[in-house]
Amino acid sequence: MRFEFATADRILFGGGTVREAGAIAKSLGARALVVTGGQTERAAPLLEALHAGGVAMCTFPVSGEPTLDAVMEGRAIARTEACDLVIGMGGGSALDAAKAIAAMCTNEGDLLDYLEVIGRGLPLQRPSAPCLAIPTTAGTGAEVTRNSVIASTAHRVKASLRSPWILPRVALIDHELTRSLPPGITAATGLDALTQLIEPYVSIRATPLSDGFCVEGIRRAVRSLHRAWENGADATAREDMALASLLSGLALANAGLGAVHGFAAPLGGRYAAPHGAVCAALLPHVMAANLRALRQRQPDGEALRRYDEIGRLLTGRPQAVADDGVAWVRELCRDLRIRPLARHGLASAEIPTVAAQAAQSSSMKANPIPLTATELEQTLLAAL
Repeated sequence: MRFEFATADRILFGGGTVREAGAIAKSLGARALVVTGGQTERAAPLLEALHAGGVAMCTFPVSGEPTLDAVMEGRAIARTEACDLVIGMGGGSALDAAKAIAAMCTNEGDLLDYLEVIGRGLPLQRPSAPCLAIPTTAGTGAEVTRNSVIASTAHRVKASLRSPWILPRVALIDHELTRSLPPGITAATGLDALTQLIEPYVSIRATPLSDGFCVEGIRRAVRSLHRAWENGADATAREDMALASLLSGLALANAGLGAVHGFAAPLGGRYAAPHGAVCAALLPHVMAANLRALRQRQPDGEALRRYDEIGRLLTGRPQAVADDGVAWVRELCRDLRIRPLARHGLASAEIPTVAAQAAQSSSMKANPIPLTATELEQTLLAAL
């Protein structure tokens, strides 16, 4: 047995911990570039903590998915303002932007020099500037992942900047920051977290360490996602989902993902569709496609046993099997009003192109079984 595990230098979890951000930031640098989502007012608790902690700052809002241009603009601002620390506060997009900006602050050249697929894919030459990551959604786990997903409008795809040096110095998870999330975002981000717990569990790179995170995370998501969607003020449900998201990030960063995220990369680049919503629309259909392929080509493999265990974890029934887990996810998606891919812009005529692009995705490499071109297209058609 041999495996590697990497995560943020420090993880701080708990309600109200955002108030400790000032002291933490002070230990990392003197002047911070604060990267937020489009609504900078949501960062008010952080800005107050930084002011109280004596940390100078300037803000940089990033609306929607981080783009190549946004990251390079952020680097330029950080250098002009002499920022020696980057703080990301927001959803996965804001955190990915912060991580990429922190990396580019200390590495020369253009972002395309280091991006996978559409760039040169060169390794970063120097460690990133210190980065503090504070999520305000419960879904991506980006506060503890070693990649940053960047959108290229010119290429109409998303590509990853990937390196252990991208891991934040500190991940601060305060579930109280998620209470104001509307039901639609709660559902999409929560199902993204659930996807990121299921895919690493059946990944070809799964380890005993990542398995533990997946099992605990799935249990918490099962008991609390629907509750958080129904009542955003449910503190216990919000705490469970914040922890499930964190555990999903720990798992995926070390065990990989699968076909859901393999599809999500080209879909997110081609259409203005939120990542979590795309993953939610795909999850039950990818699970079903994997099960069909495994039964045909690897009927005695470990992955089928793991899918049976997922069925038991999702349903809470000791006699459940893999198909029961797929049915449970389908019902949850119906309950949470998840829209099919057609509502996000995918047309049947584009399915072969998207399937071909998905086949080249790095996430697809960890899927429990390689899916054929026909199986990829049929999966997209089922999710349409």
